[in-house]
Amino acid sequence: MSEALGLRAYTNARVALRSAGTSLATSELLDMALCLAEARDAVHAELSTITLIRRLATFGIEVFSVTSAAGARGEYLRRPDLGRRLSAGSRAVLEEASQPTQAQLLGLNGAPMEPGRLILVVADGLSAIAVERHAVPVLGALLPMLTDWQVGPVIAAEQARVAIGDEIGEVLGAAATLLLIGERPGLSAPDSLGAYITWAPRIGRSDAERNCVSNIRPEGLAYDPAARKIAGYLNQARKLQLTGVALKEEWAQLEG
Repeated sequence: MSEALGLRAYTNARVALRSAGTSLATSELLDMALCLAEARDAVHAELSTITLIRRLATFGIEVFSVTSAAGARGEYLRRPDLGRRLSAGSRAVLEEASQPTQAQLLGLNGAPMEPGRLILVVADGLSAIAVERHAVPVLGALLPMLTDWQVGPVIAAEQARVAIGDEIGEVLGAAATLLLIGERPGLSAPDSLGAYITWAPRIGRSDAERNCVSNIRPEGLAYDPAARKIAGYLNQARKLQLTGVALKEEWAQLEG
């Protein structure tokens, strides 16, 4: 038991819970109730898109705002399928922007973008607070590592699931997409950010065809090591022209 108690100095996971007789101590029950409330709040929280776009714009990359086919948060939670597709209006905006004769997409440092670029997607997912807290710091650590990539634009997506990046990448003709999204909250992690890398994104891609870096937050995987791991996956994906189960983590670590 003493060894288990020592673990509490290294993790906020529920180990070595205090007890009172045969029951959990009141402090443990209250803490669990608080964590459940924080998880519920994270799931229902709305993304502050205006603030996010303003912060993303500081990287010097063009930013677009889109929404999924889910009309509101309640519908998004009830209908995961709608969160995987763009709304008709958002798809039309990206289709128009993808036409060089109508609008020019600008990437890092305002450079014109060519086909074969990396599209960044920042999506609320199931924890908007994770995105608001961690997406910009992760990109701040990552972008200097992507000197060999044509990066941009950045797409801020509301009411979105992971697969929305496939449609965005397909419409914009991306070689790869990097999607940062709020993960499903846990009892000790209501603000965990996930990063999903997909090579040759298109509608119908499966989860087995993408790679994930999970639990990005100061209490989990910190920003700098997360950025190195993401950069490793991206560079290895470009070399092998694929992502997913065929791209092994140890290869990405060597690249990072």
